[in-house]
Amino acid sequence: MLVGVGIAAFVDETVFHQLLHWHHFYDRSTPDIGLVSDGLFHAFGWFAVVIGLVWLADLRRWAALSGRAFTAGILLGAGAFQLYDGTFQHKVLKLHQIRYHVNLVPYDWTWNIIAVILLVAGALLLRSAFRSSRSREAGDA
Repeated sequence: MLVGVGIAAFVDETVFHQLLHWHHFYDRSTPDIGLVSDGLFHAFGWFAVVIGLVWLADLRRWAALSGRAFTAGILLGAGAFQLYDGTFQHKVLKLHQIRYHVNLVPYDWTWNIIAVILLVAGALLLRSAFRSSRSREAGDA
């Protein structure tokens, strides 16, 4: 899941912060503080990816994780990050909004619906991975 969190953070920071200039991670201060917060956010995303890949390598070494379960983790991590960002960071903490000076409703709905789609897809894929794993174990017994 950490890889999914890191990927979602990377996409968010690259697309919405750097390319579109819609917001910074922290928009309640000066633009300089916003840029520093973006840098810290970017570093967090890459640390999550690196740590997640180290754990993946360890799990793969012990043959304890399938590719399907790994993909499910990516989807679950990305969806959880995006839903947390869209609800808690945007609405509760008000660190930033997706965009400013526009009607936020379509942006908020789109952001959170995509998050739910990622979560549902990840959960279905994880269930499939567990079923596949159990049927392989039953065949080995």
